[in-house]
Amino acid sequence: MKYLLILHMDPAAWDTLADAAREEFVQQHRAFHQTVAEAGELIAAHTLAHVSRSTVVRVLDGAVSLRDGPLLTSPIQLSGFYLVDCETLKHAQELAALLPEVRMAGLGVEVRPIMQSSGIEM
Repeated sequence: MKYLLILHMDPAAWDTLADAAREEFVQQHRAFHQTVAEAGELIAAHTLAHVSRSTVVRVLDGAVSLRDGPLLTSPIQLSGFYLVDCETLKHAQELAALLPEVRMAGLGVEVRPIMQSSGIEM
């Protein structure tokens, strides 16, 4: 079963972290990446560019509208993801608990099952 581990970050909070705390955060992600890759559970992982580099695209009355992102004005933004293939939701949740975001106040990791390509819910 495939699960998306959705990472969220508060860019303002990130900007206030000391260099050592940032490096520790990155090292924890590297260790997680290595663990799930070695277990054969990692399908893909990507970090997204800073939210200030996003663009929102809409079509209004037939005209394409572009504006600087993000789409939502929440201070907490999507920052990346891991796509994993593991046996159970419980194991996906256990993997998510290894990520550093789960130990940061106000953040967490969303675990969402991937639907079958036919569109049938799991």
